[in-house]
Amino acid sequence: MPNLYATSDLHITHQGNEAFLDRITPQNADDWLIVAGDVAERMQTVIDTLATLRERFATVVWVPGNHELWTTAQDPDQHRGEERYLELVRRCRGIDVLTPEDTYPVWPHAEKPLTVAPLFVLYDYSWRAAPAERVPLTEALRQAREAGIVCTDEYLLHPDPHPSRQEWCARRLEYTEKRLAEVPSDHRTVLVSHWPLHRHPTEPLIYPEFVLWCGTEETADWHVRYRAELAVYGHLHIPRTTEVDGVRFEEVSLGYPREWRRRARGAIPLRKVL
Repeated sequence: MPNLYATSDLHITHQGNEAFLDRITPQNADDWLIVAGDVAERMQTVIDTLATLRERFATVVWVPGNHELWTTAQDPDQHRGEERYLELVRRCRGIDVLTPEDTYPVWPHAEKPLTVAPLFVLYDYSWRAAPAERVPLTEALRQAREAGIVCTDEYLLHPDPHPSRQEWCARRLEYTEKRLAEVPSDHRTVLVSHWPLHRHPTEPLIYPEFVLWCGTEETADWHVRYRAELAVYGHLHIPRTTEVDGVRFEEVSLGYPREWRRRARGAIPLRKVL
């Protein structure tokens, strides 16, 4: 029986992580792989890694994480913002890797129709460390800076041509809702996003201020509204299985060496999700 596997946050250029690429292999010729973002920062490294995985798996489905969208001085490719994302999509199509811009594939090995939906929706700072207070964003950002927590996105993830990351997120939400509404009503879904669609996975964050860069309130009911069998995500580097409204949420991140070395079970670069 073919399997659906998932991984994320490989951060393949971090010393200690590069060897895990050899462990991401299928059991069967028809196995699929989900890659939920943060492969690397350099565009060519992202594409080369995905190409290697595509040689092994029957189908590879990729969504961008924030690290793929960074424009760093060390990357020969200086595309920024939406242009960078679209260039990644173009190159993924050249190696036969599916993206959020492609037709959603249907997993052919389920008892009932199951659409795998790769999503790119970003975040809009609507999650707060103390959500009941709903402090203004400027104050929330000030508190985060005071706590020494500022996501590198603030310096390297450019929203061009949109005026802000919030505006880019709003456009992505609008586009993605239209796409999801077109999934046949008799299909269940596997919702794949780098950022968690529901806030509950952020509860164990050591630094709660980081939640600002982790998602959006606008997707809080998507797992119900779009009939999710499963939601797959990364970003938090807290690999675990949770459940909300009867829907299973799987964080499938590897994370940084300093993180997985502390875990009793060590590094898990690949998870079987179906």
